[in-house]
Amino acid sequence: MLHNYYQHKGGEDQVFTAEAGLLEERGHSVKRYTLHNDLVDGMSGASLASDTVWNRRVHHDLRALIRDVKPDVAHFHNTFPLISPAAYYAFRSEGVPVVQTLHNYRLLCLNAQFFREGEVCEDCLGRRVPLPGVLRSCYRGERVASAGVATMLTTHRILRTWSNVVDGYIALTRFARDKFVEGGLPPEKIFVKPNFVERDPGMGGGGGGYVLFVGRLSREKGIETLLRAWRRLGRRITLKIAGDGPLSGEVGRAARETRGIEWLGRVREREVVGLMKRAEFLVLPSLWYEGFPMVVAEAYASGLPVLASDLGSLSTLVISGRTGLKFSPRSAGDLEDKAEALLDDPALLERVRLGAREEFETHYTADRNYARLMEIYARVA
Repeated sequence: MLHNYYQHKGGEDQVFTAEAGLLEERGHSVKRYTLHNDLVDGMSGASLASDTVWNRRVHHDLRALIRDVKPDVAHFHNTFPLISPAAYYAFRSEGVPVVQTLHNYRLLCLNAQFFREGEVCEDCLGRRVPLPGVLRSCYRGERVASAGVATMLTTHRILRTWSNVVDGYIALTRFARDKFVEGGLPPEKIFVKPNFVERDPGMGGGGGGYVLFVGRLSREKGIETLLRAWRRLGRRITLKIAGDGPLSGEVGRAARETRGIEWLGRVREREVVGLMKRAEFLVLPSLWYEGFPMVVAEAYASGLPVLASDLGSLSTLVISGRTGLKFSPRSAGDLEDKAEALLDDPALLERVRLGAREEFETHYTADRNYARLMEIYARVA
């Protein structure tokens, strides 16, 4: 199992650790190969650009490691930027099948999010050369850095790395699978397997008299829509916001000035579970496609319904009337209406609470995830 750690720990790092542990708990031998993006700080721009396209040292080291370990399958989580696609070729040359989890949209979009200037953007989707992303400096706001990512993507499209050298892809949602097919990946190689909740927290009962948001306080998460909606909803029910980020100042100001908004700051995982068990529902007003927000699976595990934007992966993860409700993205008014629909109908709220827990038991437990992972490994082998 291979992973390039991010400088700021995120969901992909968490999933890498969880899936490796899942396999070991069930008797498999897992060899981890990792690099960390802290190494980038000591590299020249030319060296980083070269390694992003093809890291010769990684390719050499992995060839030796493969001959020593003799793995049955290589499962990649993140290769960007230091592991590089060269790692795929190391395993392919030794006859080891390669699986890549698609945590984000990096293979289709320079910033990996399909999100630019506050809007969904698909201008590079389907292009062999993602030139619009370079011209707009979509990767880290830097044109040179964007050109480096574009060079990596274009080179491996020409080499047909994504089509021929990777044996199987794991998309986290049906929406993501469809988007990758649209972007040119072979549909027969893309399997859908969501992330999972490592430990069952048990079902909560609600009754806390508040609605919950958990996540990064950033523009793409729809924080501004959420705050607008609670200018009116705050007279009806409290919104507890757990998290921090670039919009922390705006959220703090809203908590001081708007009735019914409480900002908790960054909250520890154990405390989040307790908040979920007592909340009436979780709200996710995202403006971008999302990958697989773990907060959805964690909410379902706690029997917490989700009120989410009808956009991207959330449109397939939330089932209206069964696990929660959906509203039009950016529409504070529609968010308000759907929230009141849940609050005004105790029978509906109880039904989606039970449906959320059922969805967890059907799709997001460790056992379900393990079975699906083994099925995918068998297919590629």
